[in-house]
Amino acid sequence: MSDSTSLNTITVDGITYNAQKYSDAAASQKVTDNSALGKDAFLQLLVTQMQYQDPLDPQDNGEYLAQLAQFSALEQMTNVAEGLSDVSTLVSNIDTSVLVGQLSHMIGQSLQWNESSRYTDEDGNVKVNTTTHEGKVTGVSISDGQPTIIADENGKTYQVSISDITRIGAGSSGS
Repeated sequence: MSDSTSLNTITVDGITYNAQKYSDAAASQKVTDNSALGKDAFLQLLVTQMQYQDPLDPQDNGEYLAQLAQFSALEQMTNVAEGLSDVSTLVSNIDTSVLVGQLSHMIGQSLQWNESSRYTDEDGNVKVNTTTHEGKVTGVSISDGQPTIIADENGKTYQVSISDITRIGAGSSGS
């Protein structure tokens, strides 16, 4: 291109666009990824700014550099936020692993837990029936990401939520 518009071009992935074709291509593209949207939107905004600026009073280069710096900082903050999300997941997995390790030391111990069930009486009132169970811990399990105790009471196996446990070890009656 040797005409006066050759300065008003952008090359993306080896394809050179003029400002109008690039903004048309970017506008028609369906973007679902937020990170791609941010970069493409910034480039489109920058090209559009350059296209419509007053040639007799162009924007200062320092302002363009400031915008580029802001975009770069925003992109880095997004990367840090994604990294922190990964760290949070890792810490949660470590917490669950440590808890399972601690709970596995309970295998063979006696255990007491409450099992609650809800029912509706003849008058339509919701009632809660609580049954106390006693058995031995036979294992530890993770169900839906939550650790639970596997307990045996007279040959019947129960999966007991940690919040339902009322006692671990021998009871006050010395069982």
